[in-house]
Amino acid sequence: MSAPLASRRIVFQGLGALGVAAALAACGGGDDEGGSGSGSSAPETGASLAATSEVPVGGGIILTDQKLVITQPTEGTFKAFTAVCTHQGSALDGVSEAGITCPLHGSVFSIADGSPSSGPATQPLAEVEVEVDGDQLVAV
Repeated sequence: MSAPLASRRIVFQGLGALGVAAALAACGGGDDEGGSGSGSSAPETGASLAATSEVPVGGGIILTDQKLVITQPTEGTFKAFTAVCTHQGSALDGVSEAGITCPLHGSVFSIADGSPSSGPATQPLAEVEVEVDGDQLVAV
């Protein structure tokens, strides 16, 4: 009877080790050194993204469905970036004069060029080309 008990013990120890390995893998990760964010893709060329009037000067808006952030650092200058933090791929959640913010670990990115200004992120947000077409911002 000691053999079946020993076999069960080995199986449970193996399952425990597997669970620890899975938990550590989920907690791991670091900067997305490519700077592209996680799962980001460029919008279709010519797609209307937002009205210019929706983007405040010195701030911006986040387009959650498109995973984009559009900013207007100075009047008439529009920039767009992926709205995915380059640290661990979290969705960015706020835009102000202070920057584009990540709720996960507090990274902040410049509204002018997407570079990290504070937090654990070290890579800039990937820029997405946009242009003004009438009163609309469209993907290039």
